[in-house]
Amino acid sequence: MAKGLDVGTMNILSAQQDGNDTVFVQQRNSFVEIEYSDMAEQMLSRSEVLHIRKDDKVYVVGDDALNFANIFNKETRRPMKHGILSNDEQSAIPMMKLIIEQVVGEPAYPDEKLYFSSPADPIDSDLSTLYHQKTIESFLDDMGYDSEPINEGMSVIYSELADNNFTGLGISFGAGMTNVCLSYYAVPVMKFSVARGGDWVDEQAARATGTPVDKVTSIKEDDFELDFTTDVGGVEGALSIYYENLLDYVIENIVKEVDEEDVEEGLDVPVVVTGGTSSPSGFEALFRDHLADANIPFSISGVSHANEPLYSVARGGLVAARSDEDAEHQQDDEDAEAAAASE
Repeated sequence: MAKGLDVGTMNILSAQQDGNDTVFVQQRNSFVEIEYSDMAEQMLSRSEVLHIRKDDKVYVVGDDALNFANIFNKETRRPMKHGILSNDEQSAIPMMKLIIEQVVGEPAYPDEKLYFSSPADPIDSDLSTLYHQKTIESFLDDMGYDSEPINEGMSVIYSELADNNFTGLGISFGAGMTNVCLSYYAVPVMKFSVARGGDWVDEQAARATGTPVDKVTSIKEDDFELDFTTDVGGVEGALSIYYENLLDYVIENIVKEVDEEDVEEGLDVPVVVTGGTSSPSGFEALFRDHLADANIPFSISGVSHANEPLYSVARGGLVAARSDEDAEHQQDDEDAEAAAASE
């Protein structure tokens, strides 16, 4: 079977194969705290709302958290921040564990292969991703999976650039971070992240307009377009400004890292952008325009946007897990043939 898992700051998604189809399961990576009562817990259970009770509090988790936050006029809380487990949130680990269990389910058999996304250490921050990576790996191994981390940018390459021999520049615009990977025939040449993504855009737009962050996020997710025709001073106008700033920042750091890694100038590669933050209409055109103005020392054969940007990282993990599992089965078959021949 095998599975892929995208452990994102905003959403957690799994991918698995079902015949010729890829099936995705998704939950929002957030929760909200409400007062406990017997009636409230009964209603939540009957309605199959994902929740945890702890003392005199109930935590509504996942997709329902944003709805409850809006009803009770509260801010949602996040188990993750800047692409990794939040050290400011004491409830981060139990919430993450519950969401991951809901998204991936039980393994179909012992040691089912599962590849989960892990960000690269950011080059613009002293954040380390090691604790986050090892904690997620421990969750999954305890569930009975044989889990392996996969660089988030490399997962994009596996998902979107199979037709180009897994060669190209993959960029995942997530909520907490933006991950970048340059691959040559499935071998990473350069990989890094920056500690800016969709959350940074939302926070800056919220601060500029005096609007709650959750409200800005809802506006962004509700048919927001990067067309720069919105009125100045509104939330959509502020989102457009900070989206453009994010793209400039990411491209600036790509140029810087390419120079530092001494990437061969003769390369001619495609670029693919993906991730939930890249979802708004107009993102691809805006990115292409800004990339054209950058002084990148290798040729770009084209820029494309993943058809399903929210699913790319999970799908890439699934591709890697299935490839690994197939290789193990092939090795087992070869070992069995060799043992039979020696008898």
